Amino acid sequence: MGKIKKIAAKVGEVVTLAPGICSLWLEEIDFVKDAVPGQFISVYCEDKSRLLPRPISICEIDGEGRRMRIVYRIAGAGTMELSRRKPGERVTVMGPLGNGYRMDGIKNPEGTHSLLVGGGIGIPPLLVLAQALPGKKTAVLGYRDNQIFLKEDFLSCGCEIVIATDDGSVGTKGNVIDAIRAKDLRGDQIFSCGPTPMQRGVKAYAAENKIPAQLSLEERMACGIGACLGCVCKSAGIDAHSQVHNKRVCKDGPVFFAEEIEL
Repeated sequence: MGKIKKIAAKVGEVVTLAPGICSLWLEEIDFVKDAVPGQFISVYCEDKSRLLPRPISICEIDGEGRRMRIVYRIAGAGTMELSRRKPGERVTVMGPLGNGYRMDGIKNPEGTHSLLVGGGIGIPPLLVLAQALPGKKTAVLGYRDNQIFLKEDFLSCGCEIVIATDDGSVGTKGNVIDAIRAKDLRGDQIFSCGPTPMQRGVKAYAAENKIPAQLSLEERMACGIGACLGCVCKSAGIDAHSQVHNKRVCKDGPVFFAEEIEL
């Protein structure tokens, strides 16, 4: 992980992808060259009454242009404020934070079939991973309804697309595991990001089929740097920091190997 920096980034393009889902490019990011797929940034509010920053996953990285894209759901006053920022304005961000996906253990990169499994706002951080991964890639994307976002982006980086929706309006009716089973997908490795119930299903599926899996967890965070212990998850082993069965999602994660954590 590169050195963490806190800077005033320039707001670039701001676009609404679906109701309540925003895409924002941040420019003049000094630390963009140090960021890797799976990491996140903390975004600070202009309204100083909102003390805590908002953790948002990195969706795309443009190292040459010193730009970074984030895609997020408007969930409260802080993210609503961010969605109203105009191109050319400045926003304070800190990053890169956390540990990303590990891609250094692939024995035959070009011959590997990766399943990228994302649910809801867990889909955006898989895009930057898809752009970096070699070999065959299938993106299994879960949505609530027919408000589909980022599909074309995944297609543009060579992914096959499988979609699941809760209401069955697009693709398989049900969740991402239902879609994987319906399409009889077989992958050599799984990279996943999404809410805990989804990750629990992915972990079980990976164990059942003996497929190595890396899970990026969604958790409420306060400090974002591992100091407050506000975002711990239960771990299989004892954490060296807290001496209990905990892992800090912001510092030790957000990406974990499936066997490292209990869900």
